[in-house]
Amino acid sequence: MTKSGRLLSREAAALEIILCGRIRPGGWIMKKKSVVLLSAALSLGLALTACGGASRSAASSGAKEEKEGSTAEGEAGSAEKSSSGGQLDVEVGPTPETIDPQLNSTRDASVMILHAFEGLLRTDKDNNIIGGLAESWEKSDDGLSYTFHLRPGLKWSDGTDLTAKDFVYSWKRLADPQTAAPYSYDLMNMIDGFEEAQTGNLDALKVEAPDDNTFLVHLSKPCDYFDKIAAFPVMVPLQEKSVEENGDSWTTNPESYITDGPYKMTEYTDGDRVVFEKNENYWDKEHITFDKIVWHLISDANTAYTAYKQDEIDMIKDVPTEEIAGLRDNPEFRVEPIRGTYYVNFNIAKKPFDDAKVREAMTLAIDRDYVANTIMQGIYSPSKNFVGPGVTDAAENSSFEKVTEEKYGDFFDNSKYQENLEKAKQLLSEAGYPNGQGFPSFSYLVNDNGYNKAVAEYLQSAWKELGLNMTIDVQEWKTMTVNRRAGNYDTARNSWVYDWDDPANLIDLLETNNGNNDGKYSSAEFDALVEKARISTNREERFDLLHQAEQHMLKDYAVAPIASQNDFWMQKENLKNTWHSPSGYWYFMYGSKG
Repeated sequence: MTKSGRLLSREAAALEIILCGRIRPGGWIMKKKSVVLLSAALSLGLALTACGGASRSAASSGAKEEKEGSTAEGEAGSAEKSSSGGQLDVEVGPTPETIDPQLNSTRDASVMILHAFEGLLRTDKDNNIIGGLAESWEKSDDGLSYTFHLRPGLKWSDGTDLTAKDFVYSWKRLADPQTAAPYSYDLMNMIDGFEEAQTGNLDALKVEAPDDNTFLVHLSKPCDYFDKIAAFPVMVPLQEKSVEENGDSWTTNPESYITDGPYKMTEYTDGDRVVFEKNENYWDKEHITFDKIVWHLISDANTAYTAYKQDEIDMIKDVPTEEIAGLRDNPEFRVEPIRGTYYVNFNIAKKPFDDAKVREAMTLAIDRDYVANTIMQGIYSPSKNFVGPGVTDAAENSSFEKVTEEKYGDFFDNSKYQENLEKAKQLLSEAGYPNGQGFPSFSYLVNDNGYNKAVAEYLQSAWKELGLNMTIDVQEWKTMTVNRRAGNYDTARNSWVYDWDDPANLIDLLETNNGNNDGKYSSAEFDALVEKARISTNREERFDLLHQAEQHMLKDYAVAPIASQNDFWMQKENLKNTWHSPSGYWYFMYGSKG
């Protein structure tokens, strides 16, 4: 699609992509075999123990058994202490909407947050749950209480004491409806008293600090993945004095952004950079390597790439897609699988997107194979269902995606685009819009990073095949996320990278009360399936319910899945001992530059 919005044929659209440099003639388009290999890597290499199964912590066995945390960094990063020092310059995205751990729901801000804060537990380079601020923890025999024992002598970055009471304040703030935290429901609905806390009675939330070094959490129902929740960046402690005295501005002022993790903020310049320096009060400071990390806030991939080529930045997340073909043999160009789904949100609170036939028609009109293998150059793979590769099912080393195929078959047959398009036209006619007649013009909300704009232009042409007129609304990242969450859009780009290895982490997004349900989908039957899965103590039953829930939302066309994601970035060869997780996070705190 040209910038003027003129309709192009599929062949002309492909030619335009070539001529515009998105795929250079004679350049690289990853073959389907490569996509299969990436999917296999996800399924086999990244499969972790999911909710309801055996956990790596002794506490998850159900016995009242203590799991010792580690005071040695070797449990999280490299095995040896490092005196690397120096400065690391990275780009993981433009200015984020927020770096308040409880209000954030984006990956780029999460990467920054996990370098500044630490929760009760944390995740090591092998995705094991290990001790963070808690040196040990235990779960009761009935699975309804967790006791965390904090390391002695913990300090905030300003040198004041950090105690279990800080967790009580922070978790109640997360539950507070006035905070409006996107993750509140998803992470806390299993805590006893959460529903009452959501009405404003925060003291009803059953979290307590019997003493300064003990934090106790009472659950209303067992949750075998609660250790993963306790390790999630949203669950970190916040200093009450700083947050309450500075309001919304506490996150943008180095004097008020009081942290407890490896780094503290020393500079915040909106649209330019955020500077972190080593936190001398962090309990494990001797294993933190770089003295300073400069987060370059760059909204344009070409600008980031130029800075990278000029050796001003050591790592960039945003690589211009038109450069990818020429980078395939460059050892500094990295592609790694992650657990994630790229999809379209329909604002179901608005007509005509409240009509399931309209959503189905628009979903079927998308050629996923073309998008993933041509526009996205094979870096992503076409969606066949909502949950993609790399996510574990009930059995050890199993695949949720493969079990879906065995039980139900693939929901999207990406080999039958023309048939799907004809069905889409019929459905739109049945919905009262033959050939798009009477269908209101609408917009597609998107940010201009990666393949997003190119996909938007494709969708504009694909939906034009149905007679629909769509405009592309390109917004700055931090503005887009606010508007999407607030429902200020018609259709929108969205994606979700799993916070941990469990299909519920994606499927639960579509619960009516989920703060990340940007499309405002609501189905009593779907909600009931998700809730039954949540409280089930039988692992096979739980996963079967999640399969049913996925099938229900797919048949409702709650969203339009497009592709399963992979991450690509540039990183200097001399940058060592960092790692990239299946959740799309980069860990730099133990790295070195040789």
